[in-house]
Amino acid sequence: MTDEQNLTPLWEVFIRPRNGLHHRHVGSLHAADSALALRAARDVYTRRGEGNSIWVVRSSDIAASDPAFAEPNFEPADDKIYRHPTFYDIPDEVGHM
Repeated sequence: MTDEQNLTPLWEVFIRPRNGLHHRHVGSLHAADSALALRAARDVYTRRGEGNSIWVVRSSDIAASDPAFAEPNFEPADDKIYRHPTFYDIPDEVGHM
């Protein structure tokens, strides 16, 4: 890594392929500001017209959960039965849910 990259912020790039879909993380890049990051993301990650929306987020602004706490963060809450409504009767006319 060059000295210039160490001084230039790292940005995470998210692309939405088309309307109705969610943005997906596609990679990272270095840029001085958000405008340059958007331009670089467009040039690097949408060369073949893969997307219609780009998000860039400064890596240092992302807060992430600690993998060491995955079990308490993501285990089902068995004491809150309303979160898993398996006991409800769904009318046939509702269709597949």
